Amino acid sequence: MSLRDLTYLDAEAVALDTTADVALQMDEEAFRGFYDRTSRMLWAYLERMTGDRHAADDLLQDAYYRFLRSGATLESEAHRRHYLFRIATNLARDRFRRSRIVPPHDSHDENAPTPVRGDRVDVAANRRLDLSRAMAKLRSRDRAMLWLAYAQGASHEEIAEVVGIGRASVKTMLHRARTRLAAFLLPKEGRS
Repeated sequence: MSLRDLTYLDAEAVALDTTADVALQMDEEAFRGFYDRTSRMLWAYLERMTGDRHAADDLLQDAYYRFLRSGATLESEAHRRHYLFRIATNLARDRFRRSRIVPPHDSHDENAPTPVRGDRVDVAANRRLDLSRAMAKLRSRDRAMLWLAYAQGASHEEIAEVVGIGRASVKTMLHRARTRLAAFLLPKEGRS
């Protein structure tokens, strides 16, 4: 059958067939591989956003469920990953809006004992604890931007896409988030 002989219904059927093929490109095996490559970093991102390990577990599961349910046709692995992170970001925001309280930060307890190995203090563990406490004090968008930029190595375009802000605003907002984080990390006697 040539293109001249196609009717509107034939063209629509061909379009539906090609759309179905694209949507089915991610079969079970491809999804498992995608999950294996992205689940750890997505869970860490959600844990940083919410400050709660249990919430991160729930949001991770919901993010992958919505990702699969969406049936979105995405061009590459990077697009899939950014789309998944966008879903996760929106879920974390929705969770925060529903609760209307500051998210709990069980894993960042201010009264947690200082990590000690033998007789000396573990400096690296103290730095991680200080960073976790400072990150917990930031707004969720600031935490998300800092995590994406410095832990995931995302570009400004990728951060804008995931967080849902204009690309031109990323540099300024990232600078402000770093400034706020630095203010929380400075010793109290060093602040003015």
